[in-house]
Amino acid sequence: MMNLWKSKGFRTAVLSIDTNFHGLMTVPSTPTSSTVSTYSGTLSSTSFDTSEPSPATSGLFAMPEQDLNDNEETELLSVSWNQDYSCFAAGTTRGFRIYNCEPFKETFRRDLKSGGFKIVEMLFRCNILALVGGAANSQYPPHKVLIWDDHQSRCIGEFAFRSEVRGVKLRRDRIVVVLEHKIYVYNFVDLKLLHQIETLSNPRGLCCLSHHANTSVLACPGLRRGQVRVEHFGLHMTKFINAHDNNVACFTLTMDGMLLATASTKGTLIRIFNTLDGTRLQEVRRGVDRAEISSIALSPNVQWLAVSSDKGTVHIFSLRVRVGGEDSSAQSSVVQSPALLYQNSSSGLDPLISTNTGANPSSSLSFMRGVLPKYFSSEWSFAQFHLPEETQFIAAFGSKNTIVMVGVDGSFYRCSFDPVNGGEMVQQEYVRFLKTDTKPK
Repeated sequence: MMNLWKSKGFRTAVLSIDTNFHGLMTVPSTPTSSTVSTYSGTLSSTSFDTSEPSPATSGLFAMPEQDLNDNEETELLSVSWNQDYSCFAAGTTRGFRIYNCEPFKETFRRDLKSGGFKIVEMLFRCNILALVGGAANSQYPPHKVLIWDDHQSRCIGEFAFRSEVRGVKLRRDRIVVVLEHKIYVYNFVDLKLLHQIETLSNPRGLCCLSHHANTSVLACPGLRRGQVRVEHFGLHMTKFINAHDNNVACFTLTMDGMLLATASTKGTLIRIFNTLDGTRLQEVRRGVDRAEISSIALSPNVQWLAVSSDKGTVHIFSLRVRVGGEDSSAQSSVVQSPALLYQNSSSGLDPLISTNTGANPSSSLSFMRGVLPKYFSSEWSFAQFHLPEETQFIAAFGSKNTIVMVGVDGSFYRCSFDPVNGGEMVQQEYVRFLKTDTKPK
C-alpha cells in the first residue's frame, strides 16, 4: 500500500516494545485482567477483558477492501479535531475521512463495504487512529475500540467492553477509553491497564487530556453533579472541582493541563479554573437563554476562548488568565516546582491573571456589583460569528486570529476576528466537504 499519510504531510508513528519477548503475556487474573499478544517485537491484535468487556477475538485484523462507489449515500456520524487542531476526522456510515485545515483539503479517506465509524480519534498527524464502529456496523460494534495503523493497514490493538464506548482520547503515551460510568487509562506501548476512574453517568463521553510531554493531566466528570475530576498523574494528585450547579456539559484543558474551561447543561456561563488548586480564575457569559454547548476551545497562547452552541453563534472571549510556562523552558520549571505555582495561585490570583489586547464588554451597571443580580456584572463575548441554528459545530483557533469551525452538516468555516476591537467576525472561507441531511445523534 502506498503510504498516503507520508505523501500528504502526515507522519508515520512507530510503537516500540520489547523485541526479546515472544508469545503471550498475561496480566494476573483480577476483575480488570487483560491479555497482550506480541509477536517478534510487533504489537499485534490484542484482546482485553476489563471488568466490563466480553472476550475479543485475538489474531490479525485487516480492514476490508475499500468500496469507492460514490453513488451510495454517505452520512456523517461524527467530527473531531486532532490534538493540535490542525486537521479533523470525519466518521461516516462508510468509513472515515481526514481533512487538513490550513489549507483546507481532504488528505485521506477509507470508504468500506462493511460500515462506518462513530468515533475516529487521531494522534496528532500520524498514521495511528482509534476507531469505534457505528451502531449499525456489525463488523465494528460500538463496544469495541480498534487501534488502527494505516501505515501497516492493520489493527495493532483491540479493546472489547460489555457496554458501549462513549469516547476515546489519545496522547503519545496513553490510550483512554470512556464508558458511561468508567474511564480506563492504558499505556500506549504495551497496552497495559494503568488506571480506572469511576464517573457520574457520562453518556457524552466527556474527557480531555493534556498534550505536553512533561505534564500528564486528565479531566473527566466527577461523582457529583457539576463536578470535574482532574488527575495530575505526574504529581500523583487528584483534584475535584465543583464547577457548576448543573451537570457539566463540556470542558477542555490547555495543552499543558494547567487550565480548565467548563460549561454546564444550562449553557449560559463558562468558567476557567486552575487545575492545581481548583481556583476559579474567570467567568464569562455566553447568553441568558439555555443552550447546548457543542465545544470550548482555548487559544494556544491562552489569550482567547471560543464557545459554540446550538444557538447558532460562536463566541470569542478575551481571557485574563495565564499559567506560568507558556513556553517549554518555563513549563519545565513549573512541573519541577509545582508547589511554587500552587502557593502563588492559593495566596492570590495575580500570578495567574494577565492583561490582554481586547476586553470583554460588560453591563453599564456593572459598577453596582453585589447590589444588582449577577447578570449585570457578567463579562460578555468580545467577538461573534453567526452560523445556522440547531446545527452542532465544533470550533478551534487557527493561525493569525482566525477561528475554524466544522459542522455535523458537513460544512467548514474559517473566519477572522479583530483582536483589538472585537465585534462581528469576518468569514474568510466556506467549504461543504460532505453533503448530508443527517445529524449525528
